[in-house]
Amino acid sequence: MQLEQLVDSMTPEIYKNLLQAVETGKWPNGDRLSEDQKENSMQAVMLYQARIEHSNEHMTVGKDGEIVQKSRHQLKQELQQQATNQTPIAKFTKNDI
Repeated sequence: MQLEQLVDSMTPEIYKNLLQAVETGKWPNGDRLSEDQKENSMQAVMLYQARIEHSNEHMTVGKDGEIVQKSRHQLKQELQQQATNQTPIAKFTKNDI
């Protein structure tokens, strides 16, 4: 199977399982990954991230296969945008308490 076919056939659920396996070193059933499985799973995860997921994480793989790392300034801006775009859950006045 070609790499493109592999990535195109991966569902988000398969991606999440592979990602968890790469992060923990274990399959969801608790079995440990062999070295070959770790290597192949990591490659599949990186390809999926680069071609399909388009992650907003601070460090990820770009479409061209290069590692993309956001600067401290970019991260700060994104966090500030998220903070200002969120609506508060509840507002209280001094007399409410």
